[in-house]
Amino acid sequence: MSLQETVLMQLRDLILSGAFPPGQHLAEQQLAQRLGASRTPVRAALVQLEQLEATETGKLQVRPYTAQEVCDAIAVRGHLEGMAARLVAEHGVSRALQGDLQACLEEGDRLLAAPALDIDSYAAYARMNDRFHALILEACGNRALQRALAQNDRLPFAPASAMLPMQGTLDKDLDWMRYAHRQHHMLVDALRRGEGARAQALATEHTEVAQMNMRLALERRHESQAVLPAIRLVVG
Repeated sequence: MSLQETVLMQLRDLILSGAFPPGQHLAEQQLAQRLGASRTPVRAALVQLEQLEATETGKLQVRPYTAQEVCDAIAVRGHLEGMAARLVAEHGVSRALQGDLQACLEEGDRLLAAPALDIDSYAAYARMNDRFHALILEACGNRALQRALAQNDRLPFAPASAMLPMQGTLDKDLDWMRYAHRQHHMLVDALRRGEGARAQALATEHTEVAQMNMRLALERRHESQAVLPAIRLVVG
């Protein structure tokens, strides 16, 4: 398991929980001390973190964004991935792709068989999930679609694993993750059968789990009285 992946998940969760307000500079050393990690994985994770932007002086700071902007970006990803899934189903699934997707399904099944997820298994699931989505996108063969999705993934919490419930510590979180993985199984079945319309619908619907996780995060913040300055609450 890569320490960088674990650090990335922790940093996303800290930003979503409001630990770092918009405009706050994030320094490697302080983050490393807070997370109990060395500066190397922290530095690598910061490069990947879509919630950050560079200032004119080259420092990294948390980007301002709204909950609606996050939801919109997730919706766009759903439609783009739906198109990618339809193209893969119509083109046909190669033996190599089928094997890679099956490996992802089996890894997810193994991880979600546990009664709860610790941070390492959570990061492992996120890595599997990212690979699953990347395999379908790569296999669709549409370069313009791939560029559009890459651009969308630069928005806060837009990438495939960015809105997974942190560590699956609550039963509701783990239930949603298991439901999402069942959708993975159904999507692979549609791809194998060449059912383009079904694959597109499943891939588009799949992002509703991310939308639900966003709503749950907002609800928990209200309940804990820890209002996020980094997200201006505009979701109806």
